[in-house]
Amino acid sequence: MASASTDDLLKTPLHALHVELGARMVPFAGYSMPVQYPAGLMAEHKHTREAAGLFDISHMGQLRLVGPDAAAAFETLMPVDVIGLAPGKQRYGLLLNDEGGILDDLMFFNEGHDSLFVIVNGACKQTDIAHITAKIGKRCQVLPMPDHALLALQGPQAAATLARLSPGVERFVFMTGGAVQIGGLPAFVTRSGYTGEDGFEISVAAKDAEALARLLLAQPEVKPIGLGARNSLRLEAGLCLYGNDIDETTTPVEASLGWAMQKVRRTGGEREGGFPGAVRILAQLTAASGTAGHLDHDTLKRKRVGLVALERVPVRDGTLLESFEGLAIGHVTSGLLGPTVDRPVAMGYVALAYAEPGTRIQAIVRGKPVPMEVSTMPFVPAHYFRG
Repeated sequence: MASASTDDLLKTPLHALHVELGARMVPFAGYSMPVQYPAGLMAEHKHTREAAGLFDISHMGQLRLVGPDAAAAFETLMPVDVIGLAPGKQRYGLLLNDEGGILDDLMFFNEGHDSLFVIVNGACKQTDIAHITAKIGKRCQVLPMPDHALLALQGPQAAATLARLSPGVERFVFMTGGAVQIGGLPAFVTRSGYTGEDGFEISVAAKDAEALARLLLAQPEVKPIGLGARNSLRLEAGLCLYGNDIDETTTPVEASLGWAMQKVRRTGGEREGGFPGAVRILAQLTAASGTAGHLDHDTLKRKRVGLVALERVPVRDGTLLESFEGLAIGHVTSGLLGPTVDRPVAMGYVALAYAEPGTRIQAIVRGKPVPMEVSTMPFVPAHYFRG
């Protein structure tokens, strides 16, 4: 990624604004994206936790699935309840391969009138759209939205700020949304995000993106935030980054994402299975449901866990994890010094025997062991607005 020529990179509709604001641009998911602005990562992270930060996430993919069979068709690709999602509500989903590995994680929203609005990760969007089209394109229309931008307004003051420009948005609760006007500009808003804070994701026509961004940045609570702080915020919130913490080699159960599988799709549910890798995943769910001393280590061998370093040494992606006896037991997938918690935090995969919170293990950093403790997540309490 880092070796990509600047000329090869795509640009979001806000590229010129990022440059104007002094952003340091880096390659990300094939785009030139702002990693930080002059204030710096630490200040941007703290501002989002305390006020409201504006993120450009237009590199992500947006699409609609349209037709009377769209929900049932989409449900065949994921282990989540699509059919039962009420109009006006949003849900987290996981596209799976035939072995139950995660092709991508995504968000989908029931717009009503036989239409689902879907947001996928930027690095995966072309393969996702091709996969969805190949699998269910004969059952519903798959309509990519390349002419749309996506912004995220996140933080404890996000709702008051956006309500000033779009009265009524404050009525939305976490994982709901709808079509609105923001300062006269048409947009589609969901009360969601990837920071652990209250906030909104805003889909807007690409031609209106810069005007909307300038309008939001003109509000006294709002500052621009780059990918660096987005990464530290989502890690403190215990949220996965596709390609780091989850990929085609990890199942939802291994990734500790079993909560995203509703009862109706589980063993004994009304629509049990029927998704790729169902036999393996349902067996892993059963294995994970035992008591700590009686888990099925043959069916489920590892799990994603939170980790806190017991010394002030940042533990980065890829770091080897060992038992205190020197046995290799896993690796770190995301890690940094958490600006809010002010200590090194990480997440990674460990052998099932070491996955209980409170278990002590060690990370091997530059050849030296750093003691770590398995922790529950999130590391910072979530502040989603549920009404």
